[in-house]
Amino acid sequence: MHLSEITHPNQLKGLDLRQLEEIARQIREKHLQTVAASGGHLGPGLGVVELTIALYATLDLDKDKVIWDVGHQAYPHKLLTGRFKDFHTLRQKDGVAGYLKRSENRFDHFGAGHASTSISAALGMALARDAKGEDFKTVAIIGDGALTGGMALEAINHAGHLPHTNLLVVLNDNEMSISPNVGAISRYLNKVRLNPAVQNLADNLEEQFKHLPFLGDALTPEMERMKEGMKRLAVPKVGAVIEELGFKYFGPIDGHNLQELMDTFKQAHKVQGPVFVHVATVKGKGYDLAEKDQVGYHAQSPFNLATGKAYPPGKPKPPSYSKVFAHTLTKLAEANPKIIGITAAMATGTGLDKLQAKLPKQYIDVGIAEQHAVTLAAGMACEGLRPVVAIYSTFLQRAYDQIIHDVCIQKLPVFFCMDRAGIVGADGPTHQGMYDIAYLRCIPNLVIMAPKDEAELQRMLVTGVNYTKSAIAMRYPRGNGQGVPLMEEGWEELEIGKGEILRSGDDVLLVGYGSMVYPALQTAEILSEHGVEATVVNARFVKPLDMDLIGPLAQRIGKVVTLEEGCIMGGFGSAVAEALLDRNILAGVKRLGVPDILVDHAEPKESFADLGLTPAQMADAILASFFHQQAVIGAGI
Repeated sequence: MHLSEITHPNQLKGLDLRQLEEIARQIREKHLQTVAASGGHLGPGLGVVELTIALYATLDLDKDKVIWDVGHQAYPHKLLTGRFKDFHTLRQKDGVAGYLKRSENRFDHFGAGHASTSISAALGMALARDAKGEDFKTVAIIGDGALTGGMALEAINHAGHLPHTNLLVVLNDNEMSISPNVGAISRYLNKVRLNPAVQNLADNLEEQFKHLPFLGDALTPEMERMKEGMKRLAVPKVGAVIEELGFKYFGPIDGHNLQELMDTFKQAHKVQGPVFVHVATVKGKGYDLAEKDQVGYHAQSPFNLATGKAYPPGKPKPPSYSKVFAHTLTKLAEANPKIIGITAAMATGTGLDKLQAKLPKQYIDVGIAEQHAVTLAAGMACEGLRPVVAIYSTFLQRAYDQIIHDVCIQKLPVFFCMDRAGIVGADGPTHQGMYDIAYLRCIPNLVIMAPKDEAELQRMLVTGVNYTKSAIAMRYPRGNGQGVPLMEEGWEELEIGKGEILRSGDDVLLVGYGSMVYPALQTAEILSEHGVEATVVNARFVKPLDMDLIGPLAQRIGKVVTLEEGCIMGGFGSAVAEALLDRNILAGVKRLGVPDILVDHAEPKESFADLGLTPAQMADAILASFFHQQAVIGAGI
């Protein structure tokens, strides 16, 4: 059977071992070809090919439910659940999503873009199953990196207290999340994973037992328990710990041995109550370059399969905001030993790996534990350090309570740096940084700012590390900067709450925030071609908002347009409208931003066009709203 013929995972059940191994080969081939052509996550999926096949071959997927953690490790799952013919559209507009999506496929039982959620969701489904008197298996597949997330440990603790609730947890132990895992849990797992003593002792004990008189090939339950007990005496007791938490433990087993995996899963399915199967895998398995560089090949832009190298870019681009952030922060930290960079398992994504390489004592990776990262920073701030918490906008949402209770109520000077704020492209709704303006600006004791370009980011970094009156936050987008000149040192602080006028005109006031300032200038130029002259303000701060600047301009001009790369509801435009209302300034206000929808995966330029946020589209909207002109510009970028 060819992989292209599989439209339902139950088709695996009729295949023999040789055929399943051939399916595994084809999955890796399709996986590699697709990611090499269009980009995407590479290493995670390659590491779980055999695990996925073996598990699905031992389940009835018409009723049983498998819940994947994160989702970017589930490419093999997608290929086995009817998406082979469309897999070439991976992460493209209207194509196959890069993460799990309930609306995409009936076998995607729970959406997953972050980590540490699978056990909670699977346990919830198991409890609902029991409450309704139904009969199906629930399985959670979680990576070892996700065990650094407290939510996973909370779920394990809960499940372990439910001895009559059938639940299978599969630990995909490859020592990696994106970067190498950190913390005591990872270190403990590493002592036992694929330890030859485990496998050799187990095999030898079984052979010795079989040669006992009258025993033969079969082990009695008593002998089986003795074998398992002796095995755990010889190695670090990860299994004993799991069993103390209320689970039946199997493992560690070779995650690339299909027969061993299927035998273990078949046995695990027979056990009543919560079961934990520990599977040791290799991230990037089957592609030598990805096995050797597991961080670099976690995710890739399009690349040459033969050489493993990304295709050369076209004309040189300005440095990314992340790169400028990392370089500037490292320079500042060299001069100030109190600066500590903190990340939550995203060293390469945030650029803090540069700080780690240069100043390892001023760098902390807490693992996938955003809540801990924020409260850890609060504790450091209590003692006079300058913690800089670098976390993606969408992931900082996980620490919302800690931002309020542990930082802002106590008025502690923690500096939040939110990468990937706004449209992020192919990763889709779970990763779009839409909400940070709205979810942060309502919190007291928090200054919030966004740079218009990479040079202003440098100045805001200096402003943030020197600001000690309260917490301060900065958002910046994914991708390359504007190409403005950068400085190596000598950056000037910005005055808190002060914006700037970039262009003057008497017909309409455009107030841009962060990444939408340059589009505001482009929009103003288009308006000028139609006889409308705009004043353009770079707000810089949403809190405090520079109403000494914006108020009189709005009063005089009478027409105000706000531009933001985030949700309109409760966002920057709302802040401006509220401030005008509070000051009894009567002006027409039009807010341009992301409406009350989820932004799906697509190229960023496609998303901006769909949202009506290209300069030409925004000029059209302004002309139609305030000047009663027909939309004549079109939807050009």
